[in-house]
Amino acid sequence: MIGWLLFFLAILTWVVARQTASVVAATELSRLREERARLEARHAEFLTRIRTGKSRRVLIPRAEGLGLRLPADSEIIMLQVPETEKR
Repeated sequence: MIGWLLFFLAILTWVVARQTASVVAATELSRLREERARLEARHAEFLTRIRTGKSRRVLIPRAEGLGLRLPADSEIIMLQVPETEKR
C-alpha cells in the first residue's frame, strides 16, 4: 500500500514540475516575442532613416554645404569595363 502511495506522489510531483516548467517556458517565450517585435520595429525605423538619408532631398543640401555641386550633363562620363577573355 505504501508503495502505491509513494508511486502516486512521485507521479504528482513529476506532473507539477512539468507544469511549472511549461509556465516558465511560456513566460520566456512571450518575453522573447515582445523583444523580437520591438527589434523589428527598430529595424524598420532604421531602414526608413537610411532611405531618407540616401534621398536627393537630403544629400544635395548636405553636398552643397560642403561646397560640392551637381555635375552638368557634359561633365558626366560613362566608363566601360573591358570584357575579359573567357577561358
